[in-house]
Amino acid sequence: MRYMTMRLSLLIIAAMALGIFPGDARTSKAPSSDGALQNGTGAAASTEIRQIDLNGLKSLLQRDGKDARPLLVNFWATWCDPCREEFPDLVKLDADYGAKKINFVAISLDDVTDLKTTVPQFLQEMKATMPVVLLNINDPEPAIKMVDAAWDGQLPATFLYDKDGRVVFRHFGRINATELRAAIDKAVNGRP
Repeated sequence: MRYMTMRLSLLIIAAMALGIFPGDARTSKAPSSDGALQNGTGAAASTEIRQIDLNGLKSLLQRDGKDARPLLVNFWATWCDPCREEFPDLVKLDADYGAKKINFVAISLDDVTDLKTTVPQFLQEMKATMPVVLLNINDPEPAIKMVDAAWDGQLPATFLYDKDGRVVFRHFGRINATELRAAIDKAVNGRP
């Protein structure tokens, strides 16, 4: 495994040196809607993948009383096969609902060393444009309990909060996109 990781790292470094990756592949940017990384030449905007700690997670989950949009939070990692399998559905949901209807954030639980390599590369492949943060904590237990006492840490995990911060939908494992859409529609329309 270590040999494969080292080999992959060398391939990425070689590709960067040869200019195979568009833009500045050393930054931790998610791609724009067309999959291009921002290159400082007026290309489409991209989203920074920033690290958050336990306080950052708490802040992210706290609802702003002025924001009536539901909050959709998905916990995932690039090493999690069900996460990778469901990600295209999440990208489609994000495109269909947009930031005007829902506040959506994807929280990566990848290793911090993957912040500038594996995570943005995966997001580019998925053509993901939703905000993404990487949760950088040593002990996941307090974060898990802060999010939902019923959650055991299984990935992927998806939570939908209403405008008052109540969890109105939770799913552990790969989502059923139809069920999640129905829950989002209810939350957007203010129905219980």
